Amino acid sequence: MDLNFFKKTRVLDGGMGQELLARGMKPNGTLWSANAILDENYHQLLSDTHRDFVKAGAEVIVTTTFTTRRKRLRDNNVEDKFEYLNKKAGQIALDVKKEFPNILIAGGIPPQNLTYEADDRNEEEITKNFNEQAKLLNPYVDFFYFDVWSSIKEFKCGIKAIKEFKKPYLIGIHISEGTNLPSGENISDIKNIIDEQLLGIMLSCVSPENYEANLEELKSLNVPFGFKINGFITTKPKNGYTSTFTKSNGNPNEFLGQREDLTPQKIGEIVKKFKDNGATIIGGCCETRPSHISAMATIK
Repeated sequence: MDLNFFKKTRVLDGGMGQELLARGMKPNGTLWSANAILDENYHQLLSDTHRDFVKAGAEVIVTTTFTTRRKRLRDNNVEDKFEYLNKKAGQIALDVKKEFPNILIAGGIPPQNLTYEADDRNEEEITKNFNEQAKLLNPYVDFFYFDVWSSIKEFKCGIKAIKEFKKPYLIGIHISEGTNLPSGENISDIKNIIDEQLLGIMLSCVSPENYEANLEELKSLNVPFGFKINGFITTKPKNGYTSTFTKSNGNPNEFLGQREDLTPQKIGEIVKKFKDNGATIIGGCCETRPSHISAMATIK
């Protein structure tokens, strides 16, 4: 694909996991969006949701693979489905692309350990996990999307893990609060590890306010930049995301909260301001629906 793709304003899709729950998918442990692949009764719902994001104006859809990582499957006693779930997610996305051939598919590679927390395991183990998931997705995707990662070490491992596939990548940095990654590092530390296959750098699954607080540092990287903004009240719950999710009924908005102020109209106004400040990668994360993506697309 064109490595300059994100130098023009591009619209990404919205938050798949929360949208599937909103459309009637029943929670299943902490499988979240992976349940839509595991249970074939939800395959049509998943396909339709991809389609609705595209119809709303998304030029890129992300594979539904945020919870098809080994750890999350192991926690739910379905690790034996690892290969099937990742391949099926890729195939469902590819089937949608056959209907809308102008869109691109991003292979969503999630953090391989906990969500919103830096992976403290050794680099060899992290790289191995990234590589085996990327290998399954590779036949279906145009590029890889490092989805909501929390440390520079993880990005270093991810870049190494996908090298053999000779495909570009989009970086999605998560910051829960303030201006540091959960690892304590700065956004600008990413400059030490990126290479010529970089498509751009985003803040992923962050509030509009948090994106704005980090805007100047993002701009200073001199690469295409942007966001996938969420509609949660926080991504830093008091008892930690993973432990709280385990005790919940399987819907993160029960403990992260759901903002009522981020209507499609409000999102459109926010995104216009961010676009005017240089963002060319615009999209939504958790709690953003096709109506939000449509509002973003109108200001493109």
